[in-house]
Amino acid sequence: MPHFFIGGLDKENNPNTIEPPLITIKDTDNYRHIARSLRARTGEKLLLIDDNQIQYETVITEINSKEIICRIENSYPSKRDLDFDLYLAQSPLRSDSQLTIMEKAAELGVRAVYPVFTDNCALKVNKREKWQKVMYEASKQCERAKIPACYEPMSFEEILKNHFDKIIVFAERSTEKSLKTYLSENPIQKGEKVLVIIGPEGGFSEREFDYFKEKNLPLITLGDLILKADTAVITALGDIIYEYQG
Repeated sequence: MPHFFIGGLDKENNPNTIEPPLITIKDTDNYRHIARSLRARTGEKLLLIDDNQIQYETVITEINSKEIICRIENSYPSKRDLDFDLYLAQSPLRSDSQLTIMEKAAELGVRAVYPVFTDNCALKVNKREKWQKVMYEASKQCERAKIPACYEPMSFEEILKNHFDKIIVFAERSTEKSLKTYLSENPIQKGEKVLVIIGPEGGFSEREFDYFKEKNLPLITLGDLILKADTAVITALGDIIYEYQG
């Protein structure tokens, strides 16, 4: 069932309306996607989600030149979310590898991504708009309740001005303990904010390692294998979720 974000609470900036038993879709992007790209017809079903993370199972009752009217058949709070806040600070990569990271981060429930131009960063160009679009499309595909944010590139100093309950730095060549050991000693609690930091293909610089040590941040390994940066991101996020849910 196709899945679309329709907002609904911000009446001034959102033309869509939710007035049970009907939902009217008027925003240009959703209208074009549903009516023109998908060529949807009356009687077809759509899964819609509003700002309160309420999902609506609907049936299209009318499509005209300006709007799509749907009848609500069922509604319920979305369960497509983690019950702790997972954030990623990551050094952008070249080519399609970075797009894959943004896509998989969205699929794995990351709340937001902080691009960091580290000392050894391979990419020094801000592609935030493109990265955000990839995360938006991935969120639609996997029925996420919230669209993760992609922030403007910033430094570690700027990122750490935000409050996080746990900060985990993955660094294969200079590590203190495994993720399993660290989380067994410091289990993630429901509602906590957890920041994952992963560097570029060339690794962190000595200056950055000194900064992590100054801030008393744990340096964690994913095992004996040396992983490419994009593989490390997916593995780290997946392992954290596994250890939390286990």
